[in-house]
Amino acid sequence: MNKLECHKLCKSFEIGDENINVLNNIDLVIEANDSIAITGKSGAGKSTLLHILATLDRPTSGSVLLDGDNLTNSSNENLSKVRLNNFGFVYQFHHLLEDLTVEENISIPLHLNNSYDLNCKKMINHIMKELDIHKRSNHLPWKLSGGEKQRVAIARSIINKPKCLFLDEPTGNLDVESSSLIQQLIFNMASKYGIALIAATHDNKFTDSFKKVYILSDSKLNKVNE
Repeated sequence: MNKLECHKLCKSFEIGDENINVLNNIDLVIEANDSIAITGKSGAGKSTLLHILATLDRPTSGSVLLDGDNLTNSSNENLSKVRLNNFGFVYQFHHLLEDLTVEENISIPLHLNNSYDLNCKKMINHIMKELDIHKRSNHLPWKLSGGEKQRVAIARSIINKPKCLFLDEPTGNLDVESSSLIQQLIFNMASKYGIALIAATHDNKFTDSFKKVYILSDSKLNKVNE
């Protein structure tokens, strides 16, 4: 991925007889190795914007392009392939499968991509060591702390070597110490593997680490820093 961008992006929802406009004419460009934070009040539409950029939702109007290819009218099947090959996701809640071990959870994207082999197992072990969860490789999620679960979620999100990592309040459920560690790990992994970051967050300390910061307010996106 050299560039993920959206142009004149709009999103509205019908609630009863009322049409709620959440995003209005949003323009944004995410380049390789970029780091972008989206701030704003709860309900402002930050998660909605991330979901549309990540092709998990479709805009009411406007376009989303990946390296010049317009994804807006692509089939669901094609968008699934785009996500699997280009994007990673870390949410406020880890979304681990409770019946799978740490190693098995991390390997899920590889199985979905039909690319799991012995080399992949070595890569999983390497990433688990980098994130200091290798001693938990055979543990089920219920045996892990909140910070450990998020480290597993990070490992799973980067195992397919994505070009862009979407972060939706990734530290919102953690204590201060765990939050600081997760933030550092995310930026370390992004730097090492050349991953662009785009995050929705309320965490001011986390926001300070990003190259570009935007605020979403009244359905408009405005840059905070230069």
